[in-house]
Amino acid sequence: MKRTTDYGLRTTGLPTDLPRLLCPEWEDYALLDSGGGQKLERFGPYTLVRPEPAARWRPTLARQVWEEAHAILRDRGKTRYEWEFRRPIDASWLLHYRALTFRVRLETSRHVGVFPENAAHWDWIAAQIQAAGRPIRVLNLFGYTGLATLAAAQVGAAVTHVDAAAAALKLARENQSLSGLADHPIRWLEDDALKFVQREARRGSQYDGIVMDPPRFGHGPQGQVWEFFEHFPLLCAACRGILSSQPLFVVATVYALNVPPASLRQNLDSITHGLGGDLTVGELATRELGAGRVIPNALFGRWAARP
Repeated sequence: MKRTTDYGLRTTGLPTDLPRLLCPEWEDYALLDSGGGQKLERFGPYTLVRPEPAARWRPTLARQVWEEAHAILRDRGKTRYEWEFRRPIDASWLLHYRALTFRVRLETSRHVGVFPENAAHWDWIAAQIQAAGRPIRVLNLFGYTGLATLAAAQVGAAVTHVDAAAAALKLARENQSLSGLADHPIRWLEDDALKFVQREARRGSQYDGIVMDPPRFGHGPQGQVWEFFEHFPLLCAACRGILSSQPLFVVATVYALNVPPASLRQNLDSITHGLGGDLTVGELATRELGAGRVIPNALFGRWAARP
């Protein structure tokens, strides 16, 4: 799905007793500081300031540090954002996470081509596949620029990657080459996630792992409208019909404030009910490099089969 801006819908009001999954530390990314509704991040050689509704406190670093950022994303109202450049910055550049190499760039939609907190999922997905010790088929829905797809492919999974945005798919294919995975079995499909899963169920296609990163609102390639509360339950019900006889995992990430954790749990349970295994619902979060304060990023759900 082509994503609309999710600011104002982020998971700033999650229950405090949810399990928390922190963004792993990695050399090319850091949350440097936050406060005043913004966050200061480092992506490789560049520092960026982006809105962050959860950061309702005072920044720790001096104002001058913030003002020296390479670019600041300004809120122009009515879900419209614009980058203000303070220092020279390339139109795009490369980042690395473990064995993955990928391109990032500043987009007017506020995104940069990577959600760093999702690195926790990439590691987990790879570990599940490696531990299985058998051929694994993975479906990545709303796959964006393909990093979860590549994390699965690099440890031997055959992956089907679905996204409605042609630009994201183009970047995902480039990331595949940059990561040295051009010969790995990945299907890149520009399609509506729900319609695709429903067709796969009718065809009898099966997957051992399913990854979902649905937006709050979005549009399919033929103008189909995606609305989370209406369509996510339908998607989960359809996903039950494409699970293999030995399912390995299901993981979903939701960047919306008003999705109750119990609702996410119930929807994921509609995929995995009766299969045993362990289902965890919690929050993805990122810890500041210096002060150690934690920014909640999203709600997540993970189901894993028991060994």
